[in-house]
Amino acid sequence: MDVELLSRLSGAKLDAWKEFLVSAGLEPDMQVQRTVLIWENGQLIATASRQDNLLKCIAVDDAHQGEGLTATLVTQLRQDAFQAGYSHLFLYTKPKNEAMFSSLFFYPVAQTNDVLLMENKKDGIQTFLNTLPAGSHSGIIGAAVMNCNPFTNGHKYLIETAATQCDHVYIFVLSEDKSHFSARDRLTMVQLGTAHLSNVTVLPTGPYLISSATFPTYFLADRESAETAHCLLDIEIFCKYFVPRLGITRRYVGTEPLSPITAQYNEALCKHLPGNGIELRQIPRLEQEKTPVSASAVRACLAQGDMEALRTLVPETTFNYLQEHCLR
Repeated sequence: MDVELLSRLSGAKLDAWKEFLVSAGLEPDMQVQRTVLIWENGQLIATASRQDNLLKCIAVDDAHQGEGLTATLVTQLRQDAFQAGYSHLFLYTKPKNEAMFSSLFFYPVAQTNDVLLMENKKDGIQTFLNTLPAGSHSGIIGAAVMNCNPFTNGHKYLIETAATQCDHVYIFVLSEDKSHFSARDRLTMVQLGTAHLSNVTVLPTGPYLISSATFPTYFLADRESAETAHCLLDIEIFCKYFVPRLGITRRYVGTEPLSPITAQYNEALCKHLPGNGIELRQIPRLEQEKTPVSASAVRACLAQGDMEALRTLVPETTFNYLQEHCLR
């Protein structure tokens, strides 16, 4: 039995990996960065991959179940991830596999009918929630989850609208560092742009809300099912953990004419939040000359060096921050 850990798959090994995953009912994910392959007599009998701190594409041949190969795969990737600087690991699997991965010291975070999210830190999400302020506000408590890449007049308009309709509002800014602007820059721009609103608190999402790195397409048969599963899992995490921690009673989103995936996510929120006691309010997107104000338009202005157009799309706080920190 041979075990190898590779950064790039190509040629016959890539073909064997793809064929093996498909035969196991999984979708090969070409975004993986490191892959473990276990061979016996020239045949691939087990594999698992890593993308940053997420373990995925884990499969063992049926004829070799019960031989401890899953433990070998996970141990290899765990050590590799630690060497790469990742100590907090996540994996997505099917709910039926919970006992197997629990024996490997992964702990359930949340699940839907199709997807189970696990992490290698016991009570990791509770530890993160303890860093957030305890829900001490009463009345209508609003919330919104945003990427703000960067913070625009559209974001500011939605937050100001929510602030006038709620006793307190929590704005969660995505912590994932896969956007044009860093998580730190995005969080700071939102804090600066909402400093005039005394009933608004800006918080990070940590690794627990809306992360493209953890989009579970690798074991779902089609993209639409994958997107739906991710929406439902995200809603489950939000309602199970964030809502009771902060006493949230209402969630805000902007209408989404530009992104089909975001529009689908909004539809899922509309369908499932009320059953969890949360009202959803969709705020019409702020428009400029009949065009929705978007972060992508802001990034286009930056790329073109069009400072005059940029000024019309972002608050003064964002414009000044971009000039001071991001345009050097």
